[in-house]
Amino acid sequence: MDVSGGSGRPRPGNDESAEPQAEPTAPASGSARPEPADTGPPGERSADRPGPADEHHGQPVPTVPEPTGAHPPTGDSGTRAPKPGAPGTPDTEPPGPEPQGSRTPAPGAGVSGTPGPGTPEAVAPEAKKPETGAQGARMPGATRPDPHTDGGAGPGKPPQRKPEPGGGLLMGRAFGVPVYVAPSWFLVAALITWVFGGQLDRVLPELGAARYLVSLFFAVAFYASVLVHELAHTVAALRFRLPVRRIQLQFFGGVSEIEKEAESPGREFVLAFVGPLLSLVLAGVFYAALLPVEPDSVPGVLLAGLMISNLLVAAFNLLPGLPLDGGRMLRAVVWKITGKPMSGTIAAAWIGRALAIAVLIGLPLLTQSLGSDAADDVGMDTVMDALLAAILAAIIWTGAGNSLRMARLREHLPELRARALTRRAVPVPADTPLSEALRRANASGARALVVVDADGAPVSLVREAAIVGVPEHRRPWVPVSTLAQDLTDGMRVSAELSGEELLDALRANPATEYLVVEETGEIYGVLSAADVERAFVKAMARPS
Repeated sequence: MDVSGGSGRPRPGNDESAEPQAEPTAPASGSARPEPADTGPPGERSADRPGPADEHHGQPVPTVPEPTGAHPPTGDSGTRAPKPGAPGTPDTEPPGPEPQGSRTPAPGAGVSGTPGPGTPEAVAPEAKKPETGAQGARMPGATRPDPHTDGGAGPGKPPQRKPEPGGGLLMGRAFGVPVYVAPSWFLVAALITWVFGGQLDRVLPELGAARYLVSLFFAVAFYASVLVHELAHTVAALRFRLPVRRIQLQFFGGVSEIEKEAESPGREFVLAFVGPLLSLVLAGVFYAALLPVEPDSVPGVLLAGLMISNLLVAAFNLLPGLPLDGGRMLRAVVWKITGKPMSGTIAAAWIGRALAIAVLIGLPLLTQSLGSDAADDVGMDTVMDALLAAILAAIIWTGAGNSLRMARLREHLPELRARALTRRAVPVPADTPLSEALRRANASGARALVVVDADGAPVSLVREAAIVGVPEHRRPWVPVSTLAQDLTDGMRVSAELSGEELLDALRANPATEYLVVEETGEIYGVLSAADVERAFVKAMARPS
């Protein structure tokens, strides 16, 4: 992705110059030094020269700048800064790897799984429609705002962060990690209560309707065991200094959302193994508690059910295929042997897909061979077994595929570098008219405006969505300060950030633009969230 523009003249698809600038940062003085990036008249607006047409709207769209490793050229007085492209989406967080999870299944399913690198549910974000804006080195002049990308924010109004989707009902925190119960849990709890209640009617018919209270207690106790399984993963992750976003109990068990991948195959193996290990320990505890209890009593039936359920959870999780815990253990072994985590992911994912097919075909055959011989029971049991097998197979197959996609994502993440994606900008005083600021930006080939104080220190960024919302005839009377968003600490990112660290910084402080600074505090440019997203999608589209 490191494409240079040669002599410093931007070309279509690459707005950055390969010629580094060494001038110190200073406020704009009006004596902009034009770059050879643009041959049109200084006051020309971007709408005067249409870019490639958007196949959906027929509007000009910006050419995605190919990243360069060199400093972007400076604006009026040497401040390194960028050019605004299409308006970013204020309430859309930059794409990135979702946390990996450790899944533990519900009773009956016996499914527990821990995805490989990344959450099995996490799929690489789809490419959005091209956003309208300037082409090449032009500011967005008369381009009309796109209602799909400007978030409805008016000029100068900071983007509002969309509330993150909740994980369900917050039950509390364990080791500082929030524990949620998803709405789907109540559905599976009702199903367990009904199924286990029917079994109790055959074993303990004297209970009558009270059997459903006993069954509900079993459902809650089983999911408490699932929570212990997930806490084992969480404690191990925290021990290895891996952040855990949350624990969620859901339809087919539980998931620990671990936000980063283990740094070594040994840690990966331990992180995956502790879950099934705790389930085996719980099964042993329930067995020991069952020994002095009468088997045909309520405590005896409950303890036996919990022992068998935890054994099923541990056994299923130890199957060597992603997204199960055993798949992550296999991935760690292959990673250790080959030295390549991607090789481990590929091996464990394809074995996971084979397991999905085996579950789809084998589970109904197995349960039918062990089931009841009563004619009126066979039909319903066969349908239920086939449905259960199909659901489990779909979960395993999808999780294995997502593990492959997330591994590819992590392989390409280093290509996302703040320094390479940064746009040029022009520093301007707060009282500069918008028309004059755009003229300076066009003359210097920049696509962003940084408002600076009298000492040349940056104080705010002019949002591109706000610029395109101002009619051209009013721009000589609109100062840039009225369109600017005040800089916060979260909107300043280091030019040295790349990969997952860059995405983490952007996700923690969602905005449309960020000020990129050197380690010395010198302005390097402006980073657009829209550019990061486009680069992310391009990286994911390339073969591994």
